[in-house]
Amino acid sequence: MQGTEGTGPAEERAGGQDAARGAEGVAPGRERAGGQDAARATDDQAHRPGPPAAHPHEDHGPVRYGPPAPDPGLPVLPELAAVLAAASARTRPEPPGGGPVLREAARGYWDRRGLHGAAGGIAAAPGAQPLLLALIGAHGGDVLMPRPCPAAWMPQARLLGRPAYHVPTPAECGGIPDPYALLETVRRVRAEGGRPKLLLLSVVDDPTATVAPPELVREACEAAVDEGLHIISDETWRDTVHRPRDTVLLSPAEMCPDDVTVIADLSGALVPAAWPVAVARFPDTPRAAVRHARTLDILTALGALVAGPVAHAAAHALGEPDSVRDRIRRAAALQTEVAAAAHRAVLGSGALARPPQAGRHLYADLGPLRSRLADLGVTDSMELEEYLTDRLGAPAPGGHRFGDELGALRVRLGTGPLLGATPQQQTESLAAAKPLELPHVARALDGFAAVFAELR
Repeated sequence: MQGTEGTGPAEERAGGQDAARGAEGVAPGRERAGGQDAARATDDQAHRPGPPAAHPHEDHGPVRYGPPAPDPGLPVLPELAAVLAAASARTRPEPPGGGPVLREAARGYWDRRGLHGAAGGIAAAPGAQPLLLALIGAHGGDVLMPRPCPAAWMPQARLLGRPAYHVPTPAECGGIPDPYALLETVRRVRAEGGRPKLLLLSVVDDPTATVAPPELVREACEAAVDEGLHIISDETWRDTVHRPRDTVLLSPAEMCPDDVTVIADLSGALVPAAWPVAVARFPDTPRAAVRHARTLDILTALGALVAGPVAHAAAHALGEPDSVRDRIRRAAALQTEVAAAAHRAVLGSGALARPPQAGRHLYADLGPLRSRLADLGVTDSMELEEYLTDRLGAPAPGGHRFGDELGALRVRLGTGPLLGATPQQQTESLAAAKPLELPHVARALDGFAAVFAELR
């Protein structure tokens, strides 16, 4: 094996029609994560002149220019702000993995979702990235992940020098690997002398905003466990499902409790991204206890400790008082309306996109508009990112950020900016029975639709 940029037969780089089909889940097999797309992105960035401050969209390759999670577009819940302020005198951080109050709150949060366990099996960190880094470091072997996947996943494996592979997703959803493609990936990697040991997946997905059907989750998890893979299930977005009463959400930890570690970045639905905190739930097994201890060792070495005031606010949010539950419910209902309207605008231009089922974003494929975009000088996802970011006035990260082929014209579109430009407008959107009829929301959606209408 030759690291994350290998070029052997089982380490095919992203490119061509096979990669594009694979990203849509209609072609079996798998492709090596990173590879040609990352190299081209880095090379293009290196040859573009001008300082980043003057040209903010020029740097596509370095990790530090990677996209943040989709913005919620909502003000901080006043009750949480008061809790944080009350704890502002706390000058010491939490111990590695979080203190007993934070860990117990996380235990209760998952217990209410059918994932029972002890507070001793919880670990907390200041954000999902250091937590995932520690988890990957605590496990040996190569890493597998779906294509596309969250932008933060690949840098963690690269930083640790772990070989990492993308696996195509099924046609129905993103976030999980096609089970047959997963088996083929494992076979090929082992045939080349690799050691596939870890599978990352997200049942409620960024970037595709889809929720994986339970039967597909079961098939993918059974295939992974049968091949001896441990699963890390990123459930950051589970509380953002748009229609929770009509959506069956099955955590991999419910069907494979001894083989799944669950992580959640609380910025998904509970606290602002400016208060970094994420939690992990480990299985209740002796092997998991060893990995838990290793994870704490790595967090300690990194100095990845949750700030005391943030831990206090996070524990309050994890307890889900009425105000927090109401905010979660209202935010999901608001995104149901706004994301659906944005989706209609995208489809009206002739582009493709799965209906958004969760989160505050959607993932669009502008491949059918390739000729029109080429006339505008847009021929790949890097150029598409620049074009749409400038036209929309909001981040529109291209599919290459998420492991998709650079030549595929895919982009993640956030819906948070459509909720209002001020806290007052955002609060009005949250409280409105018919948010699409609010003047500021209607204007934002009209502007969004106009950008795509120009591409017909």
